[in-house]
Amino acid sequence: MPKNSKAVKRELDDDVTESVRDLLSNEDTCDDSFKKSSLIVGGGGGDGEGKDLNGDMDVEDGGSDAEDDAARPAWNSKLQYILAQVGFSVGLGNVWRFPYLCQKNGGGAYLVPYLILLIVIGIPLFFLELSVGQRIRRGSIGVWNYISPRLGGIGFASCVVCFFVALYYNVIIGWSLFYFSQSFQQPLPWHECPLVKNKTTTYVVPECEKSSATTYYWYREALNISDSISESGGLNWRMTICLLAAWSMVCLAMIKGIQSSGKVMYFSSLFPYVVLICFLVRALLLKGSVDGIRHMFTPKLEIMLEAKVWREAATQVFFALGLGFGGVIAFSSYNKRDNNCHFDAVLVSFINFFTSVLATLVVFAVLGFKANIMNGKCVALNTKKIVGFLGNEISRDLIPHHINFSATVSAEDYQKMTVLIRGVMEKDYQLLGLGSCSIEEELNKAVQGTGLAFIAFTEAMTHFPASPFWSVMFFLMLVNLGLGSMFGTIEGIITPLVDTFKVRKEFLTVGVCLLAFFIGLLFVQRSGNYWVAMFDDYSATLPLLIVVILENVAVAWVYGTDKFFEDLKDMLGFTPFRFYYYMWKYVTPLLLILLLGSSVIQLGMTPPSYSAWIKDLASEKSLSYTPWGLAVCISLVVMAIMPVPVVFFLRYFNIIDENAGVVSTISYKKGCIIQEIARPEEEDDASLIHAKSPSPMPGNSIYRKQNGEVPDSTPNGRYGIGYLMADMPDMPESDL
Repeated sequence: MPKNSKAVKRELDDDVTESVRDLLSNEDTCDDSFKKSSLIVGGGGGDGEGKDLNGDMDVEDGGSDAEDDAARPAWNSKLQYILAQVGFSVGLGNVWRFPYLCQKNGGGAYLVPYLILLIVIGIPLFFLELSVGQRIRRGSIGVWNYISPRLGGIGFASCVVCFFVALYYNVIIGWSLFYFSQSFQQPLPWHECPLVKNKTTTYVVPECEKSSATTYYWYREALNISDSISESGGLNWRMTICLLAAWSMVCLAMIKGIQSSGKVMYFSSLFPYVVLICFLVRALLLKGSVDGIRHMFTPKLEIMLEAKVWREAATQVFFALGLGFGGVIAFSSYNKRDNNCHFDAVLVSFINFFTSVLATLVVFAVLGFKANIMNGKCVALNTKKIVGFLGNEISRDLIPHHINFSATVSAEDYQKMTVLIRGVMEKDYQLLGLGSCSIEEELNKAVQGTGLAFIAFTEAMTHFPASPFWSVMFFLMLVNLGLGSMFGTIEGIITPLVDTFKVRKEFLTVGVCLLAFFIGLLFVQRSGNYWVAMFDDYSATLPLLIVVILENVAVAWVYGTDKFFEDLKDMLGFTPFRFYYYMWKYVTPLLLILLLGSSVIQLGMTPPSYSAWIKDLASEKSLSYTPWGLAVCISLVVMAIMPVPVVFFLRYFNIIDENAGVVSTISYKKGCIIQEIARPEEEDDASLIHAKSPSPMPGNSIYRKQNGEVPDSTPNGRYGIGYLMADMPDMPESDL
């Protein structure tokens, strides 16, 4: 916002003093002692520092409760803040969703649409959230209520979505803690299938034999999963303890706000990079890792022409940066107002991108190693079958002379042998029952999410030398990645509520964590994995898209892109690239609306379903939700977005006054009151950030404090100076 020049400011202050003197001269029944006190603008809950009107401080920088703002915590250093934003944006999705999408949507070619959409959607929206949080210095509720009270529901919707996501996200951290605790064993407990002994024989558990050791351990030992979401099965006590530990860690780290979580960030944000680099170096030394990386970066350019690829890339950009959660706004609200948030937006966005690429390299190097192991087992099994067929179904003349069956047959020799056999036998080849042994086919078996972390990766690590060490490191990395994102998610809940309702942060943090833990017991039943999948699919996607669209529209169209650019120029000291103007005003809203429409169409065309683990089949099966399950899915979306229309309705029809909470009178020491004159026609909700000073709405107030405190603000950050200056129409609005 344009700062007032000293000349204009001095003139303004003189006039205010005279106006106040004239105003107070009519009050002969009041004690004169209040004349030495400071002029206060009633209410509480705006932004910025309160400013004394005697000329010592700029009026434009005002807008909040001075005591609150003075006590507002701040980051100890710029590095701590950057690490917090990186920790929030870089999460489990970078490790187990980005590699899956990359492999599924054209390999290296997928990086092109992702990078384009990161520049067109990701960075502009990330910059927008950083700048409004830093300028207004409030959480998501205060920021959007500050811009327009009718849009205050956006902040409440962000809090609801954050709470939903925190519920199931911390369950995943609990799963990682369980695997971490089980990793201190040699061999690892998921190394091989368990044996069952009876009086006569010993045999492998059928469910494990039909699947694999790591798959069996995940579904049966860790989750002890039921066959459907309708079968609760009771609490899994081991996962309940892990969930309690996860929430305890989050609560202890967040109880003092950024003063405590900021210090934890140094470890939780940096440690995953140490582990990823160690894993990459180790994986590159393993046989077959290059095959995985080659498969990853072999571009399938024709896939880039599909609309689905661009939609999934846009969705990943959207969630990778944590847009709409309120965590970005909350973290940036603790910055100084002149911090270069544009640099921060670009830096964090590209750190996020390169982290995703680094994680993808690690994942595919490990999967390449795993594919070679599985291919070797397939070759050994088929070679054994071929030896049995020699002299009968298969002629010995078809076997190349250099192949020695008494030694291990290499994958290359096996391929040469099967090509000869297939070429001669043709029709009868299928009757041999030889499995297809191909590294490419193994790598094409795409896995994502929990399947990648708790099944594919754990299986690969069983073949690592010193496998318990690597397992401990891997799951400790997952815990840290999850905690970094959880800190931002919880901050997106706590900061807006503290700013709005002025409650003690410590009590609120403990209360939120306790409530979330007890609701989270839903996710540690035997059917809990299905609930996690439901919340992941329906509680965040559509509501967050709607929230971000409204955020973009609120700044670009309700407040105005031109005025917002002026504010940014004043705050940053330079004018941002014109590129952002067109992105915010036209391109980004249009792309977001298209993304929302395509997401709704996809949900409509795909009946809601989930993957259930069927014990008897020892495999996953897609099941449709029951009617009550569908009702829960719809309720999650409705509850998350409901605050937006509710608040708009209440404000629009004046059921709740847009200035509710503001002191409605001008109060003096002995209760002497002067009612303000209402001028609603001059009100401009968008003037908050631009530092205009509109005429007060009914309910605004001016009063004095006896202790000489600096002025507070109205909840919308407006000073009551417009009332005093009502007879000065020539004063430029921007200088008020």
